[in-house]
Amino acid sequence: MQQKKADGGTAPAAILLFLGALVSFIFLDTTAKYLGRQGLHPQFIAWMRFAVHLVLVSIIFRVWSNPLPLRTGNLPMQVLRGLFLFGSTIFNFFALRTLQLTESTAIYFLSPMVVTALAGPVLGEWAGWRRWAAIGVGFAGMLVVTRSGLAAFNIGYVFSILSMLSYSAYLLMTRKMGATESAASLIFYSALAPVVLMSPLVPIYGSVPPDRFLWLVLVLLGVYGTLGHWLLIKAYKLATTTQLAPFPYLQIVGVTISGYLVFGDIPDKWTVVGSAIIVASGLYIVQRERRLRLSNSATPNLDDEEIAKKL
Repeated sequence: MQQKKADGGTAPAAILLFLGALVSFIFLDTTAKYLGRQGLHPQFIAWMRFAVHLVLVSIIFRVWSNPLPLRTGNLPMQVLRGLFLFGSTIFNFFALRTLQLTESTAIYFLSPMVVTALAGPVLGEWAGWRRWAAIGVGFAGMLVVTRSGLAAFNIGYVFSILSMLSYSAYLLMTRKMGATESAASLIFYSALAPVVLMSPLVPIYGSVPPDRFLWLVLVLLGVYGTLGHWLLIKAYKLATTTQLAPFPYLQIVGVTISGYLVFGDIPDKWTVVGSAIIVASGLYIVQRERRLRLSNSATPNLDDEEIAKKL
């Protein structure tokens, strides 16, 4: 098995795989926004995204002959985690009906800060005052992006914030369950749960695309989601979370380009400034958490919580 590099460097293959995942997620959001503009309901778009995901994952794992992905020690938690991921997806699709891709992505980047804030009471991973200050600055950046009190109210911001909070809960549950659940089961149930539970709504919100091209686009939506998660798994086998942590922020560049090419969207100055604040705060938190891990490895007898409070 290939070993992950130490904090001193990141495997080039891991970076390429991670960038491939980012491109897949950029295509995913762009495709979802396009489908919404064609009149399809976000509920149906989100259901199709996970239905295709479920089919592809079932084929990859050959669940009819390999029961490993079906084995879980905590089915209710698997279902809840899957619903959080579905909530993140469907709220984002609702947000994209009125927001630019750059705006929704900027708000999405608050999720690592929410995870850092909640990791203390939920996971016992406490943040120090510097990281709390960075979290505060990040939320200030969100206010700049949303221009609260300076512009007309846009319900898209509410959906985007709900999407970000759902994704943060999904990340926390993934970290908490990762030690006891297999990667295969986490991937499988994150698709199975929303498909099964949301299927009764398909007859209500299901939209029959008027032509084959839109059917193709719907299928590609699920392909992009599945491919993105698969590439992420491959990337994290070659590098640590800390090594890859700065690269997600390149996504905001990608969605800005995609939004302009496909929809003609140009971010205004508030979105640019707010996004820069959020990205800077996120990168600072990444750096502080890297120093925490280095300090922890250098002083094995020092309590983790005490080290964290110094950072």
